[in-house]
Amino acid sequence: MTLWSHSSPSATPPALGEPVVYVVDDDASMRQALDGLLRSIGLQVQTFETSRDFLTSARRDAPGCLVLDVRLRGESGLLVQEQMEKNGLRIPVVFMTGHGDIAMTVKAMKAGAVDFLAKPFRDQDMLDAVASALARDSARLIAEQSGVALRLAYETLTGREREVLGFVISGLMNKQIAAQLNLSEVTVKVHRGQVMRKLAARSVADLVRIAEALGIEPAQRSS
Repeated sequence: MTLWSHSSPSATPPALGEPVVYVVDDDASMRQALDGLLRSIGLQVQTFETSRDFLTSARRDAPGCLVLDVRLRGESGLLVQEQMEKNGLRIPVVFMTGHGDIAMTVKAMKAGAVDFLAKPFRDQDMLDAVASALARDSARLIAEQSGVALRLAYETLTGREREVLGFVISGLMNKQIAAQLNLSEVTVKVHRGQVMRKLAARSVADLVRIAEALGIEPAQRSS
């Protein structure tokens, strides 16, 4: 799916898909209970008995979070969290355990876990943790999609427009840019207008922020 239409520079990234809550627990009764609880507030839920099944099934194109038992049969939930990082699966994790300790909690939180709930937990505590995790992941995806759209917008600029952009963000006026590029002031004004339009910038301050986001350095004035 194209995130940005070259014929429509003001296009925006697509809407995010419906959030999904993944549950990994080797206790079938717990999986069933969580499935019912989360679906009761309208969430999509996928449950798994093993981390392997989860890691091969999780989507990356919609907000999500993982509700994960820290002690699975034959493996540690903390190691699953590490494997997610290696696989580039960045969704937030809500840990649950009947055997947690302070050291384990600290390690999980340092690795980015949203919460660490001791069994038995209150339904509302789980719902609050999941809501926080999904909000965090939605914000991440929006930021990532905006960055992709911005880069694609920048790629629609011509070589000359990129040169003009570099001088604009360096603080030069149209007349000064014209002298630097050996162009007429009118031509520079036209290129500058195209840059503003294509990058959806309303001011020079906007252009500076956009350039910083793209990693573009101001152009150096020649002597």
